[in-house]
Amino acid sequence: MPTNFTIETVLILSLFVFLAGIIDSISGGGGLITLPAYIHSGLKLELLLGTNKLSSTLGTLVAAIKYLKELRFKKSYLFALMIIAVIGSYLGAKFISSIPASAIKYILIVLLPPIAFILSTRRNFGLSDFSSKWSNKNILLKSILIAFFISFYDGLFGPGTGAFFAIAFTSLCGYDLLKATALSKLLNFTSNISALVTFLILGRVNIKLGILMTVAGIAGNYLGASLALKKGIWVIKPMLFIVSNALLIKVIYDMIR
Repeated sequence: MPTNFTIETVLILSLFVFLAGIIDSISGGGGLITLPAYIHSGLKLELLLGTNKLSSTLGTLVAAIKYLKELRFKKSYLFALMIIAVIGSYLGAKFISSIPASAIKYILIVLLPPIAFILSTRRNFGLSDFSSKWSNKNILLKSILIAFFISFYDGLFGPGTGAFFAIAFTSLCGYDLLKATALSKLLNFTSNISALVTFLILGRVNIKLGILMTVAGIAGNYLGASLALKKGIWVIKPMLFIVSNALLIKVIYDMIR
């Protein structure tokens, strides 16, 4: 048992991490649940982000494997996107010191309402795969740009990365939401792992608590991915809508409080 944490606290925290894993595997945005839960549990703030990364990263990997086992992509295509995601995430993390976080929040306030509008009004959004309309070269170029810029955002700020990946791959590459979500999980894992290594080196992870929560995170991600594969966009699209609006509300609340 981690120091200063009771069994009751760990069990309650595990439930929140499990629920966050389900949501994260379907649409992203699990951090909207886990970060407040960790803070409420009494985890030191300097250990917050690192411990959250430890508990969520392996869960995201499990979800990615579950998706990609069912939805086939060329390995060379996936490998190229992973490399670009690492570069984007690293540069974003390096750039964060030169730009105020409030600027990113203003950008989100501009971006999130249109996303919610598209998800609520375009009934056929992400329903079918139209990627065959474009050449493989065209798809690769668009995918590389998506992987770089959204991973850059992930390193820079973070919240909603999975949702942004899914919506971008659907809108720009023509993938259905199921394939787009599969790619988002893989790239989300790739950008997360570099951040986790950094936190571990800096000693900003409660390793015992993080390992315990990893079990709950893996279970939640596996269940969520299984549900998404079974129900398809009928569960992914509403969850993306909810997460997008929840993120918008959180950003506005953080700015005015």
